[in-house]
Amino acid sequence: MLLESVRLALQAAASRSCEISVGSGLLASLGERLSAAGGSRCVVIADAAVAGSHAATVTAGLHQAGLEVAICEVPSGEASKSIAEVSRLWNRFAELAVDRRTHVVAVGGGVVGDLAGFVAASYARGLPLWQVPTTLVAMVDSGIGGKTGINLPGGKNLVGAFWQPLGVVADLDTLASLPDREYRSGLAEVVKYGMILDADFFGWLEDHAVSLCRRDPEAVGRAVAVSARLKAGVVADDERELTGRRAILNYGHTFAHALETASGYGRLLHGEAVSLGMDAAARLAVSLGRIDGEIVRRQAAVLAACGLPTDCDRFLSGLPQAVTPQSLIEIMRRDKKAVGGSLRFVLPSRIGHVELVGEVDPSLVESLLRPAKG
Repeated sequence: MLLESVRLALQAAASRSCEISVGSGLLASLGERLSAAGGSRCVVIADAAVAGSHAATVTAGLHQAGLEVAICEVPSGEASKSIAEVSRLWNRFAELAVDRRTHVVAVGGGVVGDLAGFVAASYARGLPLWQVPTTLVAMVDSGIGGKTGINLPGGKNLVGAFWQPLGVVADLDTLASLPDREYRSGLAEVVKYGMILDADFFGWLEDHAVSLCRRDPEAVGRAVAVSARLKAGVVADDERELTGRRAILNYGHTFAHALETASGYGRLLHGEAVSLGMDAAARLAVSLGRIDGEIVRRQAAVLAACGLPTDCDRFLSGLPQAVTPQSLIEIMRRDKKAVGGSLRFVLPSRIGHVELVGEVDPSLVESLLRPAKG
C-alpha cells in the first residue's frame, strides 16, 4: 500500500529527480521499479542485521523481475562508515566487473545508506543508486537528499559527495523489526522537522508522542510522510548547500557530531546525539536572546516523551576526562558549516523557524559543554 509519493525535482538538474515512496509492502516491488528505470543488473549493499530479512525480500523481488543480483553485506554500526570499508567495496565491485549500468541498492539504515551512496557516487565516476531505508532515521532523514559520506578520526562525514538516488523506497513494515532504541533514535529527526519548519507539526508531535513511541501505524505513517515531504522541499531548494537553506536541516547536528566523534562512534546512536544537540542548541539560543526558556522546555518535553535523552550534562559527565569543552569546540571548528574555524550554529528564533548564526562567542558554547558539578 502506497501511503505517499513525493517527487524531489532538483532545480539544478531535473533529470536527476528522485521519487520518494512511503507505504507498506513496498519492498517486493523494487524489481519492477529498477526494470522500469532500465536496470538489468544490480548490487545490493545490505546491513548485516537485515541481510537475511528485508534485504532477502528485496533480492527476491529483483530476481523475480529478471535482474542479475550480487549481494555485499556490511557490518552493522557507525564504524563501517570508513575508508577501509569503502576500499573493500570498491575492490568487490571490480571483482564483479561492475559497470556504469549496474544499479546499486542500499538496504539498511543511515550507515549503509551513506556508505553505499558514496561508493555509488565514486565508483566508475557514478552508478545509479536506490535507497531502501529500513530504519526510521533513514526514512525521514539520511535516506533522502543525496548526501553520502564516511567518517574520519577527526570528524563525522568529512569525506563524501552529493549523489541523488533514482528512488527512495520507505517500507513502513520494516520498522516492526527495529529495536526500540533505534526506533526512538529516529524520532529525534522527526521532532527536528517540527522545530525547524512546521510549528503545526510540532504541535501534533506534542499531542502524539506517546502514540509514536507505541508505534501506532497511523501516527508513524503520518510522521514519516510529513518528514519526508518537508525534507524534500528543502533539498529541492538547495541541493548542495549553496544558499544556506539546506543548512537548517543540521539543527542540533554541530553539537551532535562533536559528541559522537569525541565519545567514539557507536556509543551514542545518531538520533540520541541529535536529541542532546538540539537541547544544547536551544539553550545556546536562549543565551543569545533569540528565544525564551519555554521553547527549550517544550522541545525537551517532546524529546523525553519520545524516550530520547536531553540531559547533556549527564552524558558529558560520563566521558573520559580527556574530553573537555575545548576539545569538543575544536571538533566543531572542523564542522562543515564552520567558516575559517569560526563557529556557526543553526538556532531557533521560534518553533518552526531556525537560522544559521555565525560569530558565536566560543565562551558561550564552552559553558554549555562544561558538566555541572555535584
